[in-house]
Amino acid sequence: MTRQPDSLLSLTDFNGAPLADDLLWKSFRGLMERHGYVFMCNVPDTFDPVAFCKRLGDFVPQYTGVLVGDVTPEPGMEEFYHAGNTKPLYPHSEGYDFEGLPPRYLALWCERPNTGAGGETTLADARAWSETLGEADRAYLCERVFAWETTDAMRHLGLDLHPEHPVLEEHPDGLIVRYSFNNLVRGDDEDIVGPLLADAREYFERHHVAVQYERRDMLVFDNWRMLHARNAFTDTGRHLRRIQIAHRPTP
Repeated sequence: MTRQPDSLLSLTDFNGAPLADDLLWKSFRGLMERHGYVFMCNVPDTFDPVAFCKRLGDFVPQYTGVLVGDVTPEPGMEEFYHAGNTKPLYPHSEGYDFEGLPPRYLALWCERPNTGAGGETTLADARAWSETLGEADRAYLCERVFAWETTDAMRHLGLDLHPEHPVLEEHPDGLIVRYSFNNLVRGDDEDIVGPLLADAREYFERHHVAVQYERRDMLVFDNWRMLHARNAFTDTGRHLRRIQIAHRPTP
């Protein structure tokens, strides 16, 4: 059975008043450190998601160059594996096809929820998965530098990127997990990496939580730590907004 999210933060208190700013941030940071994501609900109309995200770090441009993007079905994208349609998305991290560091955080908030079933964002802790690996497998994923490629949808839009990174990268501010079952280029060692990628996907299926949005709900997650996916849906009016946030080094 799919688990419901347990890292929940109400932005209004038991009297219906907005949380004080210092309490909001203390609670947010505590939940993020513990779970790797925070799902914010009971969001008042006065809450500004863009201003909130700016306090986490600088914004990273999306593939189109926009800093605050829309996630909604787009004309002409139905045939592709892409967020701009109603099809499922499989477990992945964001920015595996960036040359440098991937975004540290992703924020999604709901302008219009979908009606009917589906459309949930699903999440699982990839660092927890990495801790289940044997020493040799973990070392292999840290030391082996793989080629990555963008999706067919991005190539359709004119972007064809081919960076090289390990799956696991040690960083002073935390382990970076890059993951895409489809867009990591398999080499001669497919017999090694294939089962490891499959193991991560199976871990995701066993341990993920599923977030269903109401209007103004907002999900923020640590993209270095969490894999995310999406369930299929049918309501083409579903509309989320999206920001990628760069890592801010620890002073």
